[in-house]
Amino acid sequence: MFRARLIVPAALAMALVACQQPAVFDGRAETSRDFPTADRPVSKVGASTFSSEAQRDAANEARVVMDLARIAPGMSVADLGAGEGYYTVRLSQRVGKRGRVLAEDINPAANERLGARVMREGIENVSIKLGEADDPRLPPGSFDRIMLVHMYHEVSEPYAFLWRLRPALRPGGRVIVVDVDRPTDAHGIMPSLLFCEFASVGFRLTEFVRKPELQGYYAQFEAAGTRPKPAEIKPCRIAGEAPPKTDGSQG
Repeated sequence: MFRARLIVPAALAMALVACQQPAVFDGRAETSRDFPTADRPVSKVGASTFSSEAQRDAANEARVVMDLARIAPGMSVADLGAGEGYYTVRLSQRVGKRGRVLAEDINPAANERLGARVMREGIENVSIKLGEADDPRLPPGSFDRIMLVHMYHEVSEPYAFLWRLRPALRPGGRVIVVDVDRPTDAHGIMPSLLFCEFASVGFRLTEFVRKPELQGYYAQFEAAGTRPKPAEIKPCRIAGEAPPKTDGSQG
């Protein structure tokens, strides 16, 4: 019996083989691929250490930040990149028994150490959550303030991170950034680049202050307008970006 054979042209065969090759791995999570790639380096997580808690308190760092952010009793606050809990425990005291603090970090070991501290110190208004590099995994409509203190320069997917963070704010809520005016691979971020990245996902700068107690600067943002679709986000460039206007104080 004659059996017909399918003859595949060589060019088509090569194309079929090429289609079956695995995609080139660029290090980005699948959940980040709908968003632009950040045009900046990123500091290594945990590679930089700050002064001891006693030294930071002596400089009134946390008090100055919480005063600028107008943290008040009864508020709900998220402390992202909580680490060992310097801000978490002080925020807990400021918001009081009627308030809540959610401490989030992407490092499971850091969360375990903070959990042990919270239990040891008998703190009852703090919850601890594991986040992702491109998603803080915050419940929507839950927070009056979201704190990003000396950690934003470690965020490798700023557009996905901020886009997913934004719905977690309550009406009138604010995002607080404390950082240092230096390159992002040197544990800081230039204010103009910070302003641009926040603006690209629909945040407006409302206050910007430089104070020595902060080891850098304080920037405050609110959600403005409609959150853009991921494909509509325009990535920022390190050079040539002008900071947006602010209706708050400049220092």
